[in-house]
Amino acid sequence: IQKTCDMDSVPCLRVSQRYAQHFRGDTWSQEKFLIRVSVCRKSQSVQSFCPFLPSCLSQLDFPSLRTMVSSESVCEIVWSPVPLQSKKKGGQTPFYKTESLFQDLVESNGERWTEELRKDLPRSFQRHGDLILLGDNCFTLPQWKKIDGDVLWIAVAKAVGAKRLAKMSRISKDGFRSPAVTMLLGEHSWVTHIDNRIRYEFDVTKCMFSTGNITEKLRVSQFDCRGETVVDLYAGIGYFTLPYLVHAKARHVHACEWNPEAVKALQKNLVTNGVSEHCTIHPGDNRKLQLVDVADRVNLGLIPSSEEGWPIACRLLNRTTGGFLHIHQNVTSPFSNTAGVPEHSDVTLRGKKADQEVWQAWACDSADRISCILKDVTGARWMTCIKHIEHVKSYAPHVQHIVLDLECRP
Repeated sequence: IQKTCDMDSVPCLRVSQRYAQHFRGDTWSQEKFLIRVSVCRKSQSVQSFCPFLPSCLSQLDFPSLRTMVSSESVCEIVWSPVPLQSKKKGGQTPFYKTESLFQDLVESNGERWTEELRKDLPRSFQRHGDLILLGDNCFTLPQWKKIDGDVLWIAVAKAVGAKRLAKMSRISKDGFRSPAVTMLLGEHSWVTHIDNRIRYEFDVTKCMFSTGNITEKLRVSQFDCRGETVVDLYAGIGYFTLPYLVHAKARHVHACEWNPEAVKALQKNLVTNGVSEHCTIHPGDNRKLQLVDVADRVNLGLIPSSEEGWPIACRLLNRTTGGFLHIHQNVTSPFSNTAGVPEHSDVTLRGKKADQEVWQAWACDSADRISCILKDVTGARWMTCIKHIEHVKSYAPHVQHIVLDLECRP
């Protein structure tokens, strides 16, 4: 089970106020709530944000929760800034709560405890079962190196209740986005992550696992893909391949992945989740993919941009009936000039107005470009329609991970 402990935001279930109590009773035990329910009025309707601990996110059975509210009511997972009022004082990570433990270690080595050392404690971490994965922005000061490594790392593991410990330094520039992860405590590096009843297993030192796209995986799980053929151009260990098969019930998924280590994990995960008979793995460069005219739906889950895959996706779409492209992109805002950006009344957007305008402008431009590519590829005119624009997460100020659902019909 994986967890991200972030000082900046927490996961919340956004529901209509009248359903809030449903999620505060037996279904959601009180210890899962991190803060008090806050009420936000939007468009004359009252909505509640039910925040819970990030460690509970992977346990979420979203399809079951969705059945607890009416079909026309909002029910979704959103990330919200840490509110002012907190049930748990300070909202601090376990490292800050056990600060005295690290202070004793430093002082026992003849060093003075300082505010700089305190700030060098981890502000966030990922939990994969009994393994804690630290980022590269902690334990960087030279004072830590004077402490015997095993003593320090055992103390870190004790602070968060883990048996294994690893630290990520950077993403390797090997074309595979392989993580540069060093094991600090423990011998083996395979971990298990479970969310929405899907089991992911992978080697944390060789495969990336994105913690921020859980809401998009939950959204994909709600698609009705019965009878459909889906192509996942950037499958990884099965981030989206598995939700398409396990929950969306796709007839068949073609999963493309060129990282050999991710392919190994993907093969294992397909078997573990009982869907291997409904998936064909295409290892290697997807630009050399021989498939054509097969897809009802193509997932382009590559960031910062999936543009290189657009011509491939257009070749894959069913030439008779067309289908959907789900295009991931990092979009930067604010936009210096949003004048003349067309409005689409059937598209729902969440976010600041300036950001929405930028997302809409990018979506319109992408739709036009996809139309041109489809005409070049097939020799016929196609219609494209923006069906939905989804904000997945923020990477930095004004850099947003967006997904465009684009319907393409000949």
